[in-house]
Amino acid sequence: MSHSPDISIVGEARNGQEAYELCVKRHPDVVLMDMRMPDFDGGYGTQKIKQSVHGVRVLVLTTFDDKETVSKAVASGADGYILKEMDSMQIINSIRAVAGGVTVFGDNIFRTVVKTPLTQTSMNYSLTDREKDILQLICDGCSNSEISARLFIAEGTVRNNISRMLEKFNLRDRTQLAVFAIKNNLIREE
Repeated sequence: MSHSPDISIVGEARNGQEAYELCVKRHPDVVLMDMRMPDFDGGYGTQKIKQSVHGVRVLVLTTFDDKETVSKAVASGADGYILKEMDSMQIINSIRAVAGGVTVFGDNIFRTVVKTPLTQTSMNYSLTDREKDILQLICDGCSNSEISARLFIAEGTVRNNISRMLEKFNLRDRTQLAVFAIKNNLIREE
């Protein structure tokens, strides 16, 4: 990261508990979190950070792209998931995107999520046209203000629609909503 003056490393941790403790002390903008670590894994660390340290975004950076690990990261509240095999510029751009509020999934991770088969119950979800438009833009990585501008609606209307969808699908945040939409084919494929 030395060739990125806008990014600085403020600490390193050996496991999820140490990552959480560092976040409490230093309050970074973004945490790069591995998923498999000794004692307290990345899922544990991500969940503790997202529940307790307001405003910190967590980007999973790992070598594991299996469905179980990806699902655990998303369920823990991760704001993105990329693989260590990416080149350094892609990793830096992912950090910047997550810091800016965009949810990031690497190509392999996106394919893993999309390949998840539909369940019988998932086919029964109904969305209004407005909710479908907003959900599509969330999956495209747009912020609430960008969605507001694109759909010519108030940002409060965007927030209200997102809240209703989170409640409807019993989800916690935008990341889970995006993954849910992709897994259940609730958005258009480009």
